[in-house]
Amino acid sequence: MVRPRTAPYARRVNRAATPLRDVRLGALLREWRAARRLSQMDLALDAGVSPRHLSCVETGKAQPSREMVARLADALDMPLRERNALLVAAGFAPRYPETALATPELSQVRRAIEFILAQQEPYPAFVLNRHWDVLMANDAALRVNAFVMNGRASAHTNMIRQIFDPADLRGAVDNWEEVAGDLIRHLHGEVAAAPSDTAARELLDEVLAYPGVPARWRLRDVESAPTPLLTTVLRRDEHRLRFFSTITTFGTPHDVTLEELRIECCFPVDDATAALCRQLASRAKGEG
Repeated sequence: MVRPRTAPYARRVNRAATPLRDVRLGALLREWRAARRLSQMDLALDAGVSPRHLSCVETGKAQPSREMVARLADALDMPLRERNALLVAAGFAPRYPETALATPELSQVRRAIEFILAQQEPYPAFVLNRHWDVLMANDAALRVNAFVMNGRASAHTNMIRQIFDPADLRGAVDNWEEVAGDLIRHLHGEVAAAPSDTAARELLDEVLAYPGVPARWRLRDVESAPTPLLTTVLRRDEHRLRFFSTITTFGTPHDVTLEELRIECCFPVDDATAALCRQLASRAKGEG
């Protein structure tokens, strides 16, 4: 009497669980189609699948193969983290590892990053993740930050929070509205490009709530692209440090961590900035 009751119960559990997974998969696909401005027909053609089959996948009536999920992710140009999420929603194991930068597996990558940071001296350089958290920084970045903050440490390890918090670095940014506005455009773009990234959305909402943030920044300005070369001006008393930045990323990564790393190197715009950076380095070494 036990077996006839157990088997139907197991089937009922499976039937109840499967639609939940498929609904999540369909929601993800619709979110990403909207973000990429693709119709269901467009995505089906780009991925080389039947429009009818894609429709059934989105409504939970059909289960896609792992290969089909990969083709859909390619057509949607999804980041590795989001590809993993799509695979899990479809009932498969994630494909791409997410390895901590401090682990032995990424020791060579970390040495390469440390070399880049050291070579950037006496000018600042940072390593950021996708949410603008500062993971590593060279000594020059610490020196410049301490100089313009009059020796105070930043309250945040997130660069965007530093720039937007009036009690942090914001007060030392001479062209704050220009710099902050450019960061907001970047952040709006990242939220639009990755609709399932709730952390990016929460960060955007948080920084928009800081005092003095223009109300117009709450809406994404689709007509205005981020500035290709922005000068950041930091001030302390009569001193002005002017930097422009370059961003280095890893090409064709197969690890979530590596894909999301960005190395930002700051370069002096003028001789006065270069001289002050060298002076700060000399002081740190006890040479003057």
